[in-house]
Amino acid sequence: MTEEFKSGFVALIGRPNVGKSTLLNYLVGQKVAIMSPQPQTTRNKISGVYTDDHEQIVFIDTPGIHKPKNKLDDFMDKSSYSALDEVDVVLFMVEPEKAGKGDHYIADLLKKIKKPVFLVINKIDTIHPDKLLEIIDSYKELGDFTEIVPISASQGNNVDELIKTITKYLPVGPQFYDADQITDRPEYFIVAELIREQVLRLTHEEVPHATAVVVDRMRDHENGKLQIEATIYVERDGQKGIVIGKRGSMLKQIGIAARKEIENLLGEKVNLRLWVKVQKNWRSDPAFLKSIGYNAKELR
Repeated sequence: MTEEFKSGFVALIGRPNVGKSTLLNYLVGQKVAIMSPQPQTTRNKISGVYTDDHEQIVFIDTPGIHKPKNKLDDFMDKSSYSALDEVDVVLFMVEPEKAGKGDHYIADLLKKIKKPVFLVINKIDTIHPDKLLEIIDSYKELGDFTEIVPISASQGNNVDELIKTITKYLPVGPQFYDADQITDRPEYFIVAELIREQVLRLTHEEVPHATAVVVDRMRDHENGKLQIEATIYVERDGQKGIVIGKRGSMLKQIGIAARKEIENLLGEKVNLRLWVKVQKNWRSDPAFLKSIGYNAKELR
């Protein structure tokens, strides 16, 4: 490691579903943040660690900023805002279209911070190159961005250039994490998120937003497999019926799909057992939210 090794923290900020989690997973080379077409898929700040010979960048994937409807939504927005206090650079991620109300709201928020703010236009693979300049011009009206970087997180287009540009604004510093560590989250948190991802993918209507997953136990191996037990919480009996499905068919699908993702993550065989429980109005219950791992300070 040379004296010029750089390190720092970078926040990913933007509306729901602009591709923040996709970028984080691409950068670390493994799924640490779940992805779904459902809005507000990310609920907690999740850090992904990018390391090479010259720098270490800790990316903080924040929940998409939106108007709070309950205590959980309020937590998610506070979680996003608090990330701005912890970082060296902010990436304001947007889609390749003219700025909407949500983008204006976030841009106004970012004007209050005194840190480099990059405008990162994601999903450029979905538009004709001739439209890009027009989109950039429309966003310039929102503020004076330190850098503007178009990328495609899903394809990896121009992501290397984004890393180089970020590095210019980072201080010389130590390596915070081991080179092979890709996230600051414990295994049980990622496992719970991978299960929730399959609930989001396989169920419909109001069920995804009303779902929380808690890993109750990760036990020693039996018959060569890691034993994992987890509970899927919903808010109403009707939602419980949807998650379980006819004769348990939906819960079986969720379990099979989640087990494959968990095995890919951990690199070992897994025996996954799932339960479904009703916890009425849990999204508005601070005590329950705290019990399943949400930060008490941000729930106030």
